[in-house]
Amino acid sequence: MHDKRERFSMLWLFALLNYLYADVIGLWAMAGSRISFQQFASWVLMASAVLMEIPIAMILACRLLPLRANRLANIIAGVIVTVINGFLTYVPPLVGWGKPPAFPEYLFFATIETVATSIIIWQAWTWSDAAQAPSAAPSRAELAQFPHSLRS
Repeated sequence: MHDKRERFSMLWLFALLNYLYADVIGLWAMAGSRISFQQFASWVLMASAVLMEIPIAMILACRLLPLRANRLANIIAGVIVTVINGFLTYVPPLVGWGKPPAFPEYLFFATIETVATSIIIWQAWTWSDAAQAPSAAPSRAELAQFPHSLRS
């Protein structure tokens, strides 16, 4: 996987699948619990939908955006989901606002998600124009790999 666009797309897909499975585990824990839960307000559901749309959109955006826009989009989207995910997972239990259902599992997935989106941020931050610029002509080393009869 030499293309940065493909790498970013795969990292976003990896993060998205972890987000989704963490939510499924949380829903299973809520459904199997005898504790009654308050219904989520519509703004909470909408905020969750917008938050989940970020990695979904980034899977496609990584493939379509030009280099500079791609780099900036990966940094911004990565920071947004990393900060929100980190805040929602780690801060409430620390300050006594309660714990999400399936808390150990949430911590496990949140740690993986945070590492994945941190890698996205770092790789986008260090992505240079020179590293992605295609060469117009093959180098001498590349030409030397071809059999002599195929060279023109």
